[in-house]
Amino acid sequence: MSENIQANYEPKVIAFACEYCAYTAADLAGSMRLQYPTNVRIIQLPCTGRADPILLLRALEEGADTVFVAGCQPGDCHFINGNYRAKAMVPSVKKMLEEIGLNPLRVEFFHVAASQAPRWVEVVKEMTSRIQALGPSP
Repeated sequence: MSENIQANYEPKVIAFACEYCAYTAADLAGSMRLQYPTNVRIIQLPCTGRADPILLLRALEEGADTVFVAGCQPGDCHFINGNYRAKAMVPSVKKMLEEIGLNPLRVEFFHVAASQAPRWVEVVKEMTSRIQALGPSP
């Protein structure tokens, strides 16, 4: 990709966020007026345990450049182990991406507690810069 196109490239980032933790952290980041890229679209889930490979792959198929799942801290899931299920699912999605020729760095899982607005900002910035380096999804 040429430097000029790369400089103007605005990646499409989809976040599947737990309503109790990560979504609350995103909301708190907004309330605190923390600055982060506006290219993230948040899909609120009752629990990240509801995320499955089909959701992540469909988001990429529909034009997202990157997808991440953000759930509760270990041991803090309101549904006991949903965050562990989601975290365990992400490597299988990465493997599927590799098998079809896409970079597995396009998918990730993060723990973000409800009170961690700065962590939410850090995660969004990390995924945005990661994808800016990789370029648009083919």
